[in-house]
Amino acid sequence: MTQITHWINGALDTKKPERSGDIYNPATGKVTGTVAFGNAATVDSAVSAATAAFAEWRHSSLTKRTQVLFAFRELVAQNKEKIAALITAEHGKVLSDAAGEVTRGLEVVEFACGIPHLLKGGFSEEVSTGVDVYSIRQALGPVAIISPFNFPAMVPMWFFPVAIACGNTVVVKPSEKDPSAAMFMAQLWKEAGLPDGVFNIVHGDKEVVDALLVHPGIKSISFVGSTPIARYVYETGTKAGKRVQALGGAKNHMIVLPDSDLELAADAAINAGFGSAGERCMAISAIVAVEPIGNALVARIKSRMANIVTGDGTKGSDMGPLVTAVHRDKVASYIEAGAKEGATVVVDGRDLKVDGDGFFLGPTLLDNVSPKMSVYTDEIFGPVLSILRVNTYDEALNLVNSHQYGNGTAIFTNDGGAARRFQNEVEVGMVGINVPIPVPMAYYSFGGWKNSLFGDSHAHGTEGVHFFTRGKVVTSRWLDPSHGGINLGFPQND
Repeated sequence: MTQITHWINGALDTKKPERSGDIYNPATGKVTGTVAFGNAATVDSAVSAATAAFAEWRHSSLTKRTQVLFAFRELVAQNKEKIAALITAEHGKVLSDAAGEVTRGLEVVEFACGIPHLLKGGFSEEVSTGVDVYSIRQALGPVAIISPFNFPAMVPMWFFPVAIACGNTVVVKPSEKDPSAAMFMAQLWKEAGLPDGVFNIVHGDKEVVDALLVHPGIKSISFVGSTPIARYVYETGTKAGKRVQALGGAKNHMIVLPDSDLELAADAAINAGFGSAGERCMAISAIVAVEPIGNALVARIKSRMANIVTGDGTKGSDMGPLVTAVHRDKVASYIEAGAKEGATVVVDGRDLKVDGDGFFLGPTLLDNVSPKMSVYTDEIFGPVLSILRVNTYDEALNLVNSHQYGNGTAIFTNDGGAARRFQNEVEVGMVGINVPIPVPMAYYSFGGWKNSLFGDSHAHGTEGVHFFTRGKVVTSRWLDPSHGGINLGFPQND
């Protein structure tokens, strides 16, 4: 039985926890370990360590920071398979998905390695006689990252490489469902030469989250999770005077126009709908078929679904289990609700038979879904694809723009004009054209619109650098000794 505790000031916390939670292997349904649940005192200890470390780390040279980042990058790359195995053991996603998650996280580390260029300010000479103006960006201080269960390595890496590169110190609160990946990366940071206290981890539930949101030593909050919690985090954190980026839920649409390549669209629907068992905020969950291609598209998707192998993610499966039994049952309840509300259940994942007590639910396809059904209005976060049928492009666009979420979307078409019109008119933060999961590269920023984001800043990219720094403008005048120290004119000559 693995026993996981907090990582504070470069070492494991040795205090016996008052509370703890069980860690499961979703493929077997068995408890494999426990994780300590912290409290306000635990958070205070981590923030104190981060505050003390900030005094030195903020003044570390850019050369020093990049050396540590490059070393961390190499260590993560060398240990990619180990991190992926930890993810699969606790989250359940198949090993290839887990390895892909680590790779996408590494892209942000690589982006952060270029921090000397990203922190360059501007300079204007002689704005007035003998007067120069320049801008600089400075670190905030200790920052908090609250990450979800579905990407226990990648999502924290959206934030902490950039935060640390900018000179901040970090307190991470991973999901209590799969905390081991974060703990492993803490050890890699230490091996890379990061000073103690710059990277800290506290585990727990709402008690720890609330303590982070109001702690006076925490300067910013980065969060990824459901929309109700994202709104709570944003409102609570900003009320406490912190800057907050809270990324919320999604209902990502994929519009398929009549002129599209249906084979490509069907392949994309399978990969985007059922990868990681649909437990990702960029999963496609609603396919909008613009008639008359609805029947042909559904037939192609159904035939491909028959080839999906669902099972233990370590044993060559295409799709693993869901993260918990409770979540599995919740997703299954949406299938039942959809059927009762009039949707056609083309493929029913509840019929899946798997040996053992794992938290499995097979891929599911619902046709003839209407906008008022709960399978459409709600974020299901599971392997359920809903097909909506419309007659025109305008109807399809209106569906996307009328939904409360605006995280990601995609359009499949061979018409460049239609694609260009869509990218201009759709009210969504990330758009794919013949690409089903338009997750930006690390040098662009990740984030949605509407109820998919609370706050002004998206993750990583230049927006991430700006989020983890404050701008300062300096107006400078030096007296010229060749003129006897006489003021040469600012402001009297101009």
